[in-house]
Amino acid sequence: MAEKAAEKGYYRFVVLFFNCLLTFGSYFCFDIPSVLQEQFQGNLTCPNTTKVNGTSDCVEGLGMTPEQYNLLYAIYAWTNALVVIMAGFLIDKLGNRFGVFLFSFLTVLGSSVFALGSHFKGTQYLLPLMLTGRLLFGSGNGSLTIVQNRMTAFWFKGKELALAFGLTLAFSRLGSVLNFFLTHSFENRFGIQWTLWGGTFLCVLGFFSAITVSTLDKVGMKQLGMDDIILEESKKVHVKDVRRLPLRYWLLVLTIMFFYNGVFPFVADASKFIQDKYTGYSQQQASYIAGAVYDSSLVLSAAVGILIDFVGLRGVFAVACAVLTLPVFALLAFTFVPPLVSTIWLGVTYSFAAASMWPSIPLVVPQATLGTAMGLATSIQMIGIGISNLVVGQILGTKSSDVKIPVWRWQQMMIFMLANTICCIITSVILNIVDRRKDGILNKLTKRTGRPDQASDDPSETSPLLGNPDQSRTIN
Repeated sequence: MAEKAAEKGYYRFVVLFFNCLLTFGSYFCFDIPSVLQEQFQGNLTCPNTTKVNGTSDCVEGLGMTPEQYNLLYAIYAWTNALVVIMAGFLIDKLGNRFGVFLFSFLTVLGSSVFALGSHFKGTQYLLPLMLTGRLLFGSGNGSLTIVQNRMTAFWFKGKELALAFGLTLAFSRLGSVLNFFLTHSFENRFGIQWTLWGGTFLCVLGFFSAITVSTLDKVGMKQLGMDDIILEESKKVHVKDVRRLPLRYWLLVLTIMFFYNGVFPFVADASKFIQDKYTGYSQQQASYIAGAVYDSSLVLSAAVGILIDFVGLRGVFAVACAVLTLPVFALLAFTFVPPLVSTIWLGVTYSFAAASMWPSIPLVVPQATLGTAMGLATSIQMIGIGISNLVVGQILGTKSSDVKIPVWRWQQMMIFMLANTICCIITSVILNIVDRRKDGILNKLTKRTGRPDQASDDPSETSPLLGNPDQSRTIN
């Protein structure tokens, strides 16, 4: 009998390619405010501006205060926290194809409303419209990542799982990197409104990728004879299943939350931090340096994924990432070492963290409840990031959009990042202790180094499909 396309190795990589494109545009849009922080906080008008060496002493923009600017990131995080729990459950109940259409559409709608809000600068409608846009955008993007991870886990569990997660992250970060390299120049030429609409266009491309990957997923499921099985298993999923999630899962979630509390809030304000603390950096140069976090991640994600697939030891890597991140914020807080050193360093540890922490979740929870587990993990992560953004806004403290923030305030912010990293070290160490006492699945070596790294000895935690532990063998 001829082998079906979905049973061949290349098919899952075709699925992976279009799956990766789902979030390319939305990640580009997410950090546009970071690159254009001066424009978002710039003056509404510059009637008496002067130029020194071709640089204006007044930046015309939307007139937001630092507190309002950080609120754009906080509301994104808070919306994710509220929406992704239910989103994960709905994906488990209604399937990937439902989720990928709905949530990719929300990213398009949210980015459109956000761009529309920029046309109302100087009015009372600016902030409400832009916050509404970020709310809708956050509802879609965080949930879309859950669908993306769920598809990746299904097609690659027991195979190149960390590589697949690494490539997914790399494509997402490609959007972030291109944002940091291109957005400032695009804004200089076309203005902030058209720049935001350009981001919306990229989200539309993501929507077309959603149509493609959902078709591939549907065809592949039918060829593998999995459609009816997954439909049957989805009927067994209940909200109360959350109570059955193991301790290792909760420790993983806390480790992820504390690590990301130091990454995203830092990147959101990094451009202004570099300009305020260090001398000789233009806004564009500061944006490039801040974007080095994502540059490093883009370059390293696939290689790091291959390494972790080859070696295993995910729990050990999680601890190492947290420990090696400590010097990053110490350098930024207490020294004047060039900031590029710290942002590249953070990008390296971020790459290892993403490739070791997130792919560990499918190893300790059942496939049938993976959407719910991913949604809950994303929710807790976003609660932490949202709180961190608000804390950072309060630490930086100024109500004026054009005042240089004192270095001592930036130092306090970095100390707050250090505190989160220390908490990450604590939770990751406890995670390794619990994992060792259980079955050591997170730190098992791979086949290539001597022992399997595919599933836990406890089927209640890691069976590919509830009631069908052997189904994963159908995919090569």
